[in-house]
Amino acid sequence: MGTIRTGFISSAVAFSVISGLTVGPAFAATPADSSSEDPVVIGTAPPAEPEESDLIEVSDPDSEQTFKPEKPPVDTPNADYCSPRNIYKPKTKGARYHVAVGPTNANYNGTSRTAKSTFTSEVTGEVGVTVSAGLSASVSVMVAEIEGKYGVDLSLKLTAKLGNSMSVNTPPKKTTHGRYGVYRLKNTGVSYRLYSNCKTSESKTVTSYTPIEVGWTLWES
Repeated sequence: MGTIRTGFISSAVAFSVISGLTVGPAFAATPADSSSEDPVVIGTAPPAEPEESDLIEVSDPDSEQTFKPEKPPVDTPNADYCSPRNIYKPKTKGARYHVAVGPTNANYNGTSRTAKSTFTSEVTGEVGVTVSAGLSASVSVMVAEIEGKYGVDLSLKLTAKLGNSMSVNTPPKKTTHGRYGVYRLKNTGVSYRLYSNCKTSESKTVTSYTPIEVGWTLWES
């Protein structure tokens, strides 16, 4: 495993410009016009991809899915009463996963000295929530529950914009790879139906990815 250099990418994309180098489009970390001094984290391999392949993108975050249990419970005369509703409860906070907006680019530093690469985003793109089957509550409710449990700020949609710029150092004889886009937080929870007699349906495990931040992901080879 190679050394991980520091440098964090927060909202920017780019076309790389390196003096005296063979240059192609690339990505970097902190916006060139940013006053932030936070370091950029540069990995040694591309970022991990989400494990699930059966997720669906949400078109209407405020609508609840139709819940059709095979055999709804029968009310009895003296049963307790509950307001019927669809419920979602977050259980496990996962990692962040990056969704690219635009192509993955790279810059090779063919010199014997460290050189600065500057990148600017070339496209604008919007990234929303994806969720696995089984969610009966609305996505808006699910996201609010995740925010409340973990104390994070999430969004139903985030836009990575054209023209955002960043700079990063590329070591001698190294290639800096970069992708601009949106980070999404993975979460696993359960969803079920609460009936009027206070009984519940069988709970379903639900996996979701929710936008949390716009930014870059960088790695070297």
